[in-house]
Amino acid sequence: MSGIDAATAFPALATLHPIDLEELLCRATLQTRVDRKYVLPLASAGVFLAGLARTARILEIDKQRCFGYESLYYDTPELTTYLLATQGRRRRFKVRRRVYLDSGVSYLEVKTCGIRGNTVKQRLPYGATVSDELTGEDRSFVAEVLRKAGIKDARYDAFCPTLRTSYRRSTLYLPDSNSRITVDTDVTWALRDDTRLNLTGVSIIETKAAGSAAVADRQLWALGHRPCRISKYCTGLASFRDDLPSNKWRVIMRRHPALRPHDG
Repeated sequence: MSGIDAATAFPALATLHPIDLEELLCRATLQTRVDRKYVLPLASAGVFLAGLARTARILEIDKQRCFGYESLYYDTPELTTYLLATQGRRRRFKVRRRVYLDSGVSYLEVKTCGIRGNTVKQRLPYGATVSDELTGEDRSFVAEVLRKAGIKDARYDAFCPTLRTSYRRSTLYLPDSNSRITVDTDVTWALRDDTRLNLTGVSIIETKAAGSAAVADRQLWALGHRPCRISKYCTGLASFRDDLPSNKWRVIMRRHPALRPHDG
């Protein structure tokens, strides 16, 4: 990663009152939630965040307010996860290993789509990760989560590392709606052969609320911004491969040249 992060790109974040991780998780764990994503030029994101300065609090750990994340996504050789998401299937899912780079803490996470279209995330804690490959215990965990979600035809034994993403993230807590916002910058995608793409000049802002639109969503709408279809996994993979169906991601890919498919 280039080191550009929200702490340097958005001065307004330095004015926010902090919240520690324990309090944030107590107030807004939101493992089951409605997510809305927005891709904003850095200047527009700065205007939006400045408007939250009076009420929002920002996650702060050891005096840091921006943190490195890395996610390794798993899929079948047929790209079942990618195709289900592209087709908009209700029983879609994602399997990833999430690493919090500053602390070294990591989890195996399975995200499924709930009955009302909300996101349900379940995770298995790890110690220090040794291999990118899934263990037998990992596969059993994934199989059980997907089985309970009514997803019975996934090839649990075939999941393999497919795409790695990394980015810098700041997390905001909004007391008025008991919701969260994440602000991601310096997003990078990498294939297994280490071919890379970097999404520059923009921030991915995601609102996370228990139900209806949060205060942050309404403020974004008032500024002329609307939620968009972007998935770090699916958009990233489609950006590398023009042989994949990508209708769902095409609008956002047209807007940002870095996301257009290329020959690697």
